[in-house]
Amino acid sequence: MKERLHKYLAHCGVASRRECEELIAQGRVEVNGEVRAKPGTTVNPTRDEIKVDGERVRQEKPVYYLVNKPRGYICTNRDEHGRPRVIDLVPEERRIYSVGRLDEDSEGLLLLTNDGTLANVLTHPRYEVDKTYRLLVRGSLPPEAKKKIESGVWLSDGKTAPAHVRRINRKGPNTLVTVTLWEGRNRELRRMFAKVGLRVQSLTRTAIGPLRLEDMPSGAWRRVPARELAFATARLKPNWKPTAKKNARAPRRT
Repeated sequence: MKERLHKYLAHCGVASRRECEELIAQGRVEVNGEVRAKPGTTVNPTRDEIKVDGERVRQEKPVYYLVNKPRGYICTNRDEHGRPRVIDLVPEERRIYSVGRLDEDSEGLLLLTNDGTLANVLTHPRYEVDKTYRLLVRGSLPPEAKKKIESGVWLSDGKTAPAHVRRINRKGPNTLVTVTLWEGRNRELRRMFAKVGLRVQSLTRTAIGPLRLEDMPSGAWRRVPARELAFATARLKPNWKPTAKKNARAPRRT
């Protein structure tokens, strides 16, 4: 049975569907020895030999890890500068990758997996999986800035979806806040706060849906059983429907 190449790569745990499309466009995917760089390419997994960066791809048993990403680590699997990678924290021989991204200066909760379907659920805004962050911002948090962030601000890639912002307390010249949102663009929170004139000093993701960072030390990891991910897999059932939180439209992905 034929299947779209990018979907098959995602099912094999190479990366998310969108990232697999990028790998194909970059000419890093071969089918039967030929580079395939066109979207919409179909393959027969039982008959075709498929490689990414010269390494043959096969479907494997799904595996899931929660990691407390330290600052200075990157979420990509390939880095020509030799920087420390999050995947190096986990003793896993199978090809895994981070679900969503935290930039090099950020820390906190990440899920590593080879399950492309689950990765799509956790990252695509239509599935409305909340992510919660703890931020230390420079200065105070004026009510008008809080209101703008919660209602959505215009960035270069469109208006952000509504978020929930809660001030915790002041820490000297800074303010500690928590933010919960259900979309995830590149450096989104830093750009949102910059838009209202506030600089983010530090950023830590503390939750993905019901999964919590809790007291996990920096750099630590643990295996996640499938039952803990039921909140995400339930969104794949035919009877599940988005709640259209606050009547917000899903943002344009970049």
